[in-house]
Amino acid sequence: MADAAFMQHALRLGLSQMGRTWPNPAVGCVIVKDGVVIAEGATGDGGRPHAEEVALDIAGEAARGATAYVTLEPCGQRSNGGCSCSQRLVEAGVARVVYACDDPSPYASHIGVERMTAAGLKVEKGLMAQEAARLIAPTAHYHQTGLPLVETDGDGQGFDAAFMSESDDLIAELKAWALRGYRHLSVPEKSELAHALRALGLMAG
Repeated sequence: MADAAFMQHALRLGLSQMGRTWPNPAVGCVIVKDGVVIAEGATGDGGRPHAEEVALDIAGEAARGATAYVTLEPCGQRSNGGCSCSQRLVEAGVARVVYACDDPSPYASHIGVERMTAAGLKVEKGLMAQEAARLIAPTAHYHQTGLPLVETDGDGQGFDAAFMSESDDLIAELKAWALRGYRHLSVPEKSELAHALRALGLMAG
């Protein structure tokens, strides 16, 4: 299998967890050695554990010399002070890391890459970045605006929650949802709420 096929597999893993990992983005990770997938993982419910942690725990010593395909730049620091995913990849002896998108957080972007590169890992970014952008769109939107990403519900899959409000101040209401950790909210397509959000420029699409 080529790099793109392994990254596609990682994307499927991440997509399977969309709507279940808030406040963190859903991430997929596949660890490959000698052309064979030896471990895989996705972000756990509630954002923990991270996808790389899941995959590395499964791979164990077999991760040494392997390639990790990750849909998002491995984290460079943890809010709880624990070992970051970039450090875990270094300590596991992974030889190469291929990731799709940079971390959208202005406080965390590139820290993981710098750590892995300094440790001698071969790091490549951008593979299937456009496809992976869907996974981080809610998080990126939050860092840009301070608000959750609001979209029409479609099939209702992949959202953190359905947004409901009768407030006259929808911006304040969305900020309150963001403070509770919500990053991706749905509203019915033809609802009055959807029309109101669109009129205020608060809804995607």
